[in-house]
Amino acid sequence: MTIYSHHASRGKVQILATYRGPAGVVSATVTSVDELKLAVPIVDALNRISACATVPVSVYDERDDRFAHYPDAHLADLSDRNVRPSLLEGAHSLWYEHAMGLLHWALMDLDTAVAGVPVPVRTAINAELEVEAHGLRDELAEYVENIEPQEPEKRRLWDFESPFVDLNGVEFELSQVSRDTLNGVELGLDHVEIVQAAANLRLLLAAQLQCTGNWVELLADGLEISEDPHDEDEDRYYLNVQAPMPRGKWGRTSWSVELGRWVPDGAQPEDGSNLKGEPVLKCGRTEPPALSEILELFKRSDGRSDVLAAWAKTPVGEPLAGTAFVVTKRYED
Repeated sequence: MTIYSHHASRGKVQILATYRGPAGVVSATVTSVDELKLAVPIVDALNRISACATVPVSVYDERDDRFAHYPDAHLADLSDRNVRPSLLEGAHSLWYEHAMGLLHWALMDLDTAVAGVPVPVRTAINAELEVEAHGLRDELAEYVENIEPQEPEKRRLWDFESPFVDLNGVEFELSQVSRDTLNGVELGLDHVEIVQAAANLRLLLAAQLQCTGNWVELLADGLEISEDPHDEDEDRYYLNVQAPMPRGKWGRTSWSVELGRWVPDGAQPEDGSNLKGEPVLKCGRTEPPALSEILELFKRSDGRSDVLAAWAKTPVGEPLAGTAFVVTKRYED
């Protein structure tokens, strides 16, 4: 329920926390660092942490026509490193667990961002996370149980369905559209199936966030990562890493790497937008790939059409060059 920013002042760069208080919008200094390059990643991580922690408790869980609240246990993870692994262990719902995965990686990014700053700066940032978590717990207690905060003059005000956060970087993932889409994916699944789907989604998220390529994106509703270099070559290839879909939807019952190319779909307009994906080959496997294997795959491809074109010639039974993924099917043979 807080928006973070940075501001140059007297040779330092201040990190500010802005929130709604009893007297209106308030800005307070969290800490300061020596250089802008230190402040930028800290502010970015803090904003994603605030958004991922706040939005899930600011909307209703409307799956299967219910009208319930999402869990708030994750608020303890903001300031307690010992319980942080729990962010990657739940199975409440696909959208909530996706948000928790984003929160986990935002906290990891904050750890990286503050690794090189003085201890007092780290202490101040940890204190800010405690204030944020404590304040949000107080607001929820009043909203749900009608328990008033003990220090009302210091409170950070929070409104259900209107959280005061910066969604830059996680806007779509925390949106109503994303929530509705993932709710649709898990419709009718039992708890065991949600556990597995959530684990697969977490693996894909971890891979996507650690890939350095500009063209790698997570398509959460399709449980896949896609790399599409958007080259203008005659043969334009794409690469997907796909998890099995719940209950075998779309015929996807196992993990696979799919390499395909874009081809004209009917009459070709001048802007070249009328294209459809056509699979070239598949590397299927019964067991989930290791995170390191997925990262190595995208490191090797690196968004290069020439690499994808070379892989497209790989025969059945052979691995994509430099990777652990063996071709199990060719669609053109």
